[in-house]
Amino acid sequence: MLAFAPLHAAASAAATVVTWLADTIAPLTGGAATAAAIVLFTVGVRLLISPLSLAQVRGERRRAALAPEVRDLQRRYADDPGRLQSELFALYRRAGASPVAGCLPALLQAPFFLVMYRLFATGDGHPRLLDETLAGVPLGWHLGDGLTGPVAAVFGVLLAVLLVLAWWSSRRARRAATATGTIAGAPTEGPGAAVLGRLVPLLPFTTVLVALVVPLAAVLYLVTTTAWTALEQAVLRRPQPEGIDVR
Repeated sequence: MLAFAPLHAAASAAATVVTWLADTIAPLTGGAATAAAIVLFTVGVRLLISPLSLAQVRGERRRAALAPEVRDLQRRYADDPGRLQSELFALYRRAGASPVAGCLPALLQAPFFLVMYRLFATGDGHPRLLDETLAGVPLGWHLGDGLTGPVAAVFGVLLAVLLVLAWWSSRRARRAATATGTIAGAPTEGPGAAVLGRLVPLLPFTTVLVALVVPLAAVLYLVTTTAWTALEQAVLRRPQPEGIDVR
């Protein structure tokens, strides 16, 4: 367990903040204070790491801008992988970009998501957190624990929201790939591109599958963070006018 001590400490710190938020807003939200605190805490963390999201989008846009030249090189050197790699490296170096520019910010965000998921899915750092309720349903309740009236209503609403968000994100991903000829900044042509093109639009729906097996607290987190991601996509990934510098 020593290897997980830093993660446990981070989850405990996050639980302290959530508890403080719940106590602060309890006069306004009553019995839903902890559920509301989970939403507010998730939004606060997403705001905190929003510069990383912006850096990720900028990296993807740089790659998307180079996609036509990348496709041209792939056609010209299709039979010479070594030459293709060297030409691609030279292209990115001249443009001051990197083929993995959008990946590093995503990796830096991962610890934040892991801590929040660990707290809300397992109660690590504050086991009693999952004993609180939303509309009479314990935050530690799983959909598989049984369907009563309140459980079906609460989970049904949250899952419906996740489905709508997943559909919107999938549709947006397909439209963006068609409009730009790229998938998350990567060319839609080349080895593995066809598989990637089919896989990426399906990824948003994995959140719905996860929500079927995690407790209510984690479902609240998933709905909030997914809605925030959709908002970021609408704002940060909107089409840029010609001539706009994406650096």
